[in-house]
This record gives sequence, C-alpha cells and structure tokens, in this order.
Amino acid sequence: MLKEYRSVSEVAGPLMIVDRVTDVKYDELVEIRTPEGEIRQGQVLEISEDQAVVQVFEGTSNLGAEESRVQFLGTGLSLGVSSDMLGRVFDGLGKPKDNGPRIIAEKKLDINGEAINPMARDFPDEFIQTGISAIDHLNTLVRGQKLPIFSASGLPHNEIAAQIARQATVPGQEDNFAIVFAGIGIPFEESQFFIDEFRKTGALDRSVLFLNLANDPAIERIATPRMALTAAEYLAFEKDMHVLVIMTDMTNYCEALREISAARREIPGRRGYPGYLYTNLATLYERAGRLLGKKGSITQIPILTMPDEDKTHPIPDLTGYITEGQIILSRELEKRNINPPIDVLPSLSRLKDKGTGEGKTREDHAATMNQIYAAYADGKSAKELSVILGESALSDADKKFAHFADRFEKEYLDQGFYSNRSIEETLDLGWELLATLPKEELSRIKEEYINKYMPSAKG
Repeated sequence: MLKEYRSVSEVAGPLMIVDRVTDVKYDELVEIRTPEGEIRQGQVLEISEDQAVVQVFEGTSNLGAEESRVQFLGTGLSLGVSSDMLGRVFDGLGKPKDNGPRIIAEKKLDINGEAINPMARDFPDEFIQTGISAIDHLNTLVRGQKLPIFSASGLPHNEIAAQIARQATVPGQEDNFAIVFAGIGIPFEESQFFIDEFRKTGALDRSVLFLNLANDPAIERIATPRMALTAAEYLAFEKDMHVLVIMTDMTNYCEALREISAARREIPGRRGYPGYLYTNLATLYERAGRLLGKKGSITQIPILTMPDEDKTHPIPDLTGYITEGQIILSRELEKRNINPPIDVLPSLSRLKDKGTGEGKTREDHAATMNQIYAAYADGKSAKELSVILGESALSDADKKFAHFADRFEKEYLDQGFYSNRSIEETLDLGWELLATLPKEELSRIKEEYINKYMPSAKG
C-alpha cells in the first residue's frame, strides 16, 4: 500500500518540496492529486534527510501546497519498448500521440541508462552515407560516432535534419537501419514539418519520433532525449539495428536545465547554466557508440542553435569537448541561397579517416578530400585578396583557385535539400572540379589516382 503525504511545504516554479518523507529514492516517480481530482506526475530530483524535492512534469500552476496529496510510486521513469515502436510518433514522455494503439511492451527500461563502458566499446570505423556531399566526402560520418550540427536561429537545420533522416544508410545494410528522432522544445509548426516529411518520403516506416513541443512543460524536455536514447539502445543492442539518433534542439534542453537549476536555487556557473552542464550533456552523448560482440550501433547527430552565433557559448563549447567534431552552418552561404549552407572549412569530423578508403568508400577519398580542402581555402583567400587589391592583382593560379571556389560552392555545396548523392557521385564531382586546376597544384594526390580518376586524364 502506497503512503500518501499531505506535507507539501513549498511550490516554486516547476518544483514541489515535500517534508517528513521516508523510504524515498532519487529519480522515483511521484503522483500528485489536487482537490479537484486532477492527477499530475513528477519525479524526485533531490533527497535531503526527510525532505524531497519533486519536479512536476505538467507544471505547478494552480497547485496549492496545503491541498495537494502526494504519493511516491517506488519506481523510476521508464519506457516500454518493442519493435512495434518503428513507424510511431510519441510525446516527450513516451506516450503515443499519433492516435495509434498503445505499445505492447516487450520490456520496460529505465530511461537514464548508462554511458557505455570504454572497455566495452568497439571502435567506430564504418561509413554512414547521408547523401550530402559536404558531410560524406569532407566530414565523413562514421557508425558509432557523435557528430553535432552547430546552427543559429533562422538557418535551415530542420531541413538538413529531415534530409539526413530520409537519406542516411549504411551501404549494404539498408534494411537494418533505423532513425530515432527527438524534437526538444520545438514549435508545433516544426513538429508537423518533421511528421509530414517523414510520412511523405516513407522514412517514418523505419523511424521512431519523440516530440516535446515548446508549449509543453520545460521539465519534460529533460526526459525527451533520454526517452529517444533508450529506444535507440533497445533497437541497436537487442535488435541488432544500426540506429541514427537525431536530437534537436539541444539548446532548449540546456535552457530547461538552467530553469530547473534556478528553481532549486543552485549556484550558477557560466552564463547562469548549472556547473554540472558538461557532466549532464556527457550522460547523453556518451550513450552513442558500438559494443564489442554486438552487431548494432548508435550514431548521434545532436543539433543546437548557438545563442548569438557564438561558438564560445557554453552549450556549443562543452558539446565540442564531448563529441567527435562538428558540422557548422554558415549564414553567409545561406544568404546566397547555397543549401545546405555547410561551412566546410571550420567543420570537422575527427573520425573521418577511420571510415573512408578502399573497402569502405573508395581509395581516392582521403586524397581528394585533402586537395579540395586546400584548394577551397586558397580560393577563398584569393577572393578576399581581389576585394582589397582588385582582380588584376591576382596571379593566374590565384584566379583559377578563385574560380574553383565559386564552382565548388555552386555545384558541390549547393545540392539542395532533396538531392541524394551516392559517395561515388560525390567523389566524381570532386574530380570534375579538381580538373579545372593546373596539374602541378594537385600536390596532395598520388599520380596513379590522377591518371585513374581525373576526367581529362581518362580522355
């Protein structure tokens, strides 16, 4: 028989403080009953002697301290998982919101999970094809990697997320690939955009969507990515699937953490965020990877909007420390209608060398990637110099690099949100662009690759 408490001493923001409690555990689920008979759910956030701090999922509006009755349920927040989750849409707490039947769970899993033990990790070394040239060729995504997208307000990160969800595959294992999507604090219009995109392209059949809306309680945002990762772990490590987890927007998640921290009257860290922000983000990001002896894997693409487009802001800064690189979107490219507007020069995938080469992509992948990077950087420098000194001040080589940079942006980067290029098509396009440069400038590519793949060399 569960004990009922009427000893609520304070209600502050999304938090409720209950006194004189016994046998209560951290993360335990709570049921709050109002005098009108309404039932709200919460979770124990902190225990101090005989006092419990409870976060209320539905918010504490119109919730009086004296009239509320509280029951501690003895279990933590869990998710019922099953293969039937594929093709379904859930809210941020794992309840169906697509008017479909409730999931008959094969088992219930604690959503907090655990970071993967480093000794149990298998090294990420298998190529994932997204169909986006700037990622596949220049910032290659590898199975088991965590590769965030750094965006800003107004940039088309939602379109890129939908494009990756539609197109991403592990070549040769397309039937065993799944998408788990977590929308965290997103507006209704964005959530509907994702649902419509997934449905009309057929991507929904291999996807699980968790959507926490902007008007949902902020406290629910803490649970949403954990729900998604719990579903991903089940599909990856118990159903042997290759799972790609896309989470947007991690900035909203961090703002919810800050709100709860303020309500708990904790001492703030950088820019008001809690001092444990790094640790908290790591508990999410470190749930990606591969396990020794398991066929499945979890790959993460967290998306965050940088406040004030500041890369040194705590959210992108700490995310960059934990993850293996970053894809950075450019407002300058977006203004010139180059989509997706991926700025390849500051972008980085630290594991790209592990997932490329013969037997994975193609033997000329690394060489062409390095040469294109160098040529594009030289072209950008030449264009900046021409703005200052005039085009007449450029050498013939500088003019060719400037021309290369223009063609690279228009033909290579600007592929649109509905173009799905195979890695072979991307590599061949790269060779076509490199053919516009003098052969003596291709110092990063072996002669045998030039003779084998360069369009002019092939005749």
